[in-house]
Amino acid sequence: MKKRPPGILLLEDGRAFRGRLFGGRAKGFGEVVFNTALTGYQEIITDPSYAGQVVTMTATQIGNYGINTEDDEWEKPWLSGFVCRELSGIVSNQRSEKSLHEFLLDHDVPAIDGLDTRALTLHLRKHGAMRGVIAPDGDENALLAEVKASPTMEGQDLVKVVSNRPPWDMTFGYDSEYAETTFLKPSGAPLKCAAIDYGAKKNILRCLVQVGFNVRVFNATSKADEILAWGPDAVFLSNGPGDPAALDYAIAEIKKLIAKRLPIFGICLGHQLLTWAFGGRTYKLKFGHHAANHPVKELATGMVEITSQNHGFATDPASLPDDVEITHMNINDNTVSGIRHKKLPVFSVQYHPEASPGPHDSLHLFRRFRQMADQQSKQPQR
Repeated sequence: MKKRPPGILLLEDGRAFRGRLFGGRAKGFGEVVFNTALTGYQEIITDPSYAGQVVTMTATQIGNYGINTEDDEWEKPWLSGFVCRELSGIVSNQRSEKSLHEFLLDHDVPAIDGLDTRALTLHLRKHGAMRGVIAPDGDENALLAEVKASPTMEGQDLVKVVSNRPPWDMTFGYDSEYAETTFLKPSGAPLKCAAIDYGAKKNILRCLVQVGFNVRVFNATSKADEILAWGPDAVFLSNGPGDPAALDYAIAEIKKLIAKRLPIFGICLGHQLLTWAFGGRTYKLKFGHHAANHPVKELATGMVEITSQNHGFATDPASLPDDVEITHMNINDNTVSGIRHKKLPVFSVQYHPEASPGPHDSLHLFRRFRQMADQQSKQPQR
């Protein structure tokens, strides 16, 4: 790579971090967050849940194994910018198709390295996630005014940005060898699962296929009547970006699906939307959970699983109605990590059981969802 131009990461409180630019040349405005995963930068970059955010990796060197099409979580990056301590000058992986710099340049995503990511992370932990920008080094006062004029994450509907395609069928994903090693194998005749895409990761949809669902993906603005007309045996609510409180249209349709007593499983934003559909509320976390090592405890069994997480909002436990119970708690900060309805076949988790990147401790939840759908399909027709 040629000598790179100087750049700046400027936060809305005026704190500046200077380094070297790579990737795209556009300015990147967004909420600055940090992710403590050691690997999986490609999956993080292509996760639609990061729309509107500038992601800082705390690992010391990033980019050493390059980029390959197979590991993309979606067809393009959605994040606003990317920050790391050191961009690797060497790409060493037989699966690599291009370097991280080339990938970000192709999609015009600005990135910066050469700054103190430890100091940045500590600053965000102390003061909270905040708006910022990656840009060429220049007039700091003018740039700060632009940062302060940019939108905050609270109140933003970013789902319509990442989810706008017509319904489509997920036709790939079952790998018999992989399924055997992770217990994700079909448990009976194929059932139909309607997956509502609020910014879904590809690997989540793949896991649904692996447990034996025929998956049709509906965009975030799909009406319940349209989804029900397909005749699903179950409904999945995906992850996604932004503030769940801003998605009143999605919450209204989820309420209609709940009323049909269909098995429903929500992950991340899907979990937060279920919280609102049940009558609860969410709130903004100080700096969010973005990592591959969060311990979560299942309250009924006492079992602890290490989970991959990526969210900036959480369920307010005091807001949940009596017919909804908390099933999982985050051991690090005692935030709600899972809920379920006491009478209806509806549950959700505030983490990513499919990982990518991260541990596979929670993959069994896809099997649980499939078993729930099996049981419900044997009940008399609704």
